[in-house]
Amino acid sequence: MKNIKVIGVFSFFFLFLGCNHHKPQVLIAGHPDEIDISSTHYAQGKHFAIATQGVQTSDVAKTIIEQGGNIVDAAVAVSFAISVERPQSTGIGGGGFMLIHLAKENKSYAVDFRERAPFQAYKDMYLDKNGDVIEGKSWTGIHSVAVPGLIAGLFEIHEKFGKLPWPAVVAPAITLAKQGVVVTDHLSESITAKQDELLKYPLAKQRFFTSDGKALPKKSILQQPELAQTLEAIAKHGKDGFYKGWVAQATVAQSQKLGGMLTHKDLTSYEVQWRTPVKGQFEGQTILSMPPPSSGGIHVVQILKAAQPFLHKEKGAMDPDNIHYTALAMQHAFADRAKYLGDSDHVEVPMQGLLDPAYISDIQKRIKSGQTPAMQVSHIDPFTFESNDTTHFSMIDAEGNAIASTQTINGRMGSGVIVDQAGYLLNNEMDDFSAQPGTPNAFRLVSGEANAVAPGKRPLSSMSPTLVLRDGKPFLSLGAAGGPTIITQVTQALLHVIDERMGIQDALAAPRLHHQWRPDVVRCEKTMPADIVALLQAKGHTLEMSDHLGVSQGVQFDPVTGRFTAAHDPRIPGLAAGR
Repeated sequence: MKNIKVIGVFSFFFLFLGCNHHKPQVLIAGHPDEIDISSTHYAQGKHFAIATQGVQTSDVAKTIIEQGGNIVDAAVAVSFAISVERPQSTGIGGGGFMLIHLAKENKSYAVDFRERAPFQAYKDMYLDKNGDVIEGKSWTGIHSVAVPGLIAGLFEIHEKFGKLPWPAVVAPAITLAKQGVVVTDHLSESITAKQDELLKYPLAKQRFFTSDGKALPKKSILQQPELAQTLEAIAKHGKDGFYKGWVAQATVAQSQKLGGMLTHKDLTSYEVQWRTPVKGQFEGQTILSMPPPSSGGIHVVQILKAAQPFLHKEKGAMDPDNIHYTALAMQHAFADRAKYLGDSDHVEVPMQGLLDPAYISDIQKRIKSGQTPAMQVSHIDPFTFESNDTTHFSMIDAEGNAIASTQTINGRMGSGVIVDQAGYLLNNEMDDFSAQPGTPNAFRLVSGEANAVAPGKRPLSSMSPTLVLRDGKPFLSLGAAGGPTIITQVTQALLHVIDERMGIQDALAAPRLHHQWRPDVVRCEKTMPADIVALLQAKGHTLEMSDHLGVSQGVQFDPVTGRFTAAHDPRIPGLAAGR
């Protein structure tokens, strides 16, 4: 068929949840076989539900709850443990966001512990003397590294809301690092993908490779004793165990040795930002998500609102027109992302304006007129209305508390730089800045001046941890991994659950599409029904067919039964367990 390009995408995650196991069969439209959402992908519970992306991490969550810890204790312990089990996706050398809703206070918090640019960073640091982007400089090696924020974020969250002693929530990760974690396909492949950089460092060569220089194979054991020592320092000294002392000294020394920019001032001055969640109403539900420097919250809500009048929920998720209008809403949202979004501490972001009814109405007029070529997308000024390589977990408990958190070191194995003695990988988050306005990054995302590099600035992110409140109580905790597809994965899952009354497991199984404005293509999963593919082509879309688009996880509460249902994306292997 014309206008179709086929690409391959692979990622791998795990799930942990509540107690009773079921094996519903979900028929994926356009796919010749049924996908079996087995008990490893689906579970229910009365007391709590938690979806993580690691087998051994799942046991940590269960242990913390059984020890009398609260939902925050479990979230912090999971964050540490997944850093050990999935070093290709996240780690103490990275950062992220956490959305927290606490029933007792009836209040929601958006916690930003995103990495930030070193103070020595400057706008044109990734350009050569001719003003062209230096390929790979922002993606691999020491110059791609931003200041880590994960430890500061976890420490402040626990200090404010945790119940168990700090050492207790770090301890399980220390044990995992010492005893070892099982190497998955995805970890082994990630090591191979980054081997040229990793093999430059004796410690990385010792830990991530066999004696003959090959990546650790699937089902082998990865032990990280140096990382365990770093975690012990953090357990003993709190965040100072990372940002000060011998760990900080090792970090700065490694950066200086390689010609990097990290300094002690970068580490000791890092600050967590407690922000107000983005809030939107959709079909009587309250959507809560992350504000800038995440672009997720604004654009998840924007896509939902822009597409809403065009969607016929009685026709179902796979109605061709519903798919078409959703794609157009995505296109317009990502055009706004490129033009307006950045770190709101450094640039003015029209958050209210982008969600203002008059601005949404303008988008809807353009959607109604038909598909718009990418370079012609142009909106009225939103300021006039102003007044796969990441990890996610979702949690809800019986007390009415909920957490959604997405964390990352950006690309597979981050920068590929491991800190001598400390045993952790540094992120490559600087690639999320706009090295040059209008030039795509590694995810083919285009951004503008609002996301230009600046000292101490946080790069724009697509991470979209999201909570949905129904009658003021948590109904859904949702998130995803997969670069810019995170925004569209979360949006489509919300449409399926809220607008079309799907269960969370069916919502995560449904075929996905993605449009990010530039490149001007609609990416579709190969399971997308043929009639939808034909209709999108007929309306002028150029299509890219993918094996699958990202990996989502969610926890849903049923107020009728009082049970939590948690689901892990059926596209990849997973695990469900609990009480």
